[in-house]
Amino acid sequence: MADVTPPAAAGAADPAIDELSYEQARDELVRVVTELEQGGVTLEQSIALWERGEALARRCEQWLIGAKERLDAARSAAGQG
Repeated sequence: MADVTPPAAAGAADPAIDELSYEQARDELVRVVTELEQGGVTLEQSIALWERGEALARRCEQWLIGAKERLDAARSAAGQG
C-alpha cells in the first residue's frame, strides 16, 4: 500500500492515453490490472484505476483495428497489382 499513487496525482503525471503507442497502452493496462488484482487501494483509487484501464483497453483496440485496416488495404492493393 505504500507504493500507491492517488488517482489525481497519477492522472497528472501519466501521458495522455491518446498519445500512447500500442505497446505503452498494453503495458500500462497490465500494470493497472495487476494493481487492481492486488487490492490494498481505496474504493476511489479502484474506481480511478478501473476507468483508466477501460480507456487503455479502448486505446489498444483502436490500434488493433487500425492495424487490421492497414493489412486489409495492403492485401487488397497486392491483389489488384
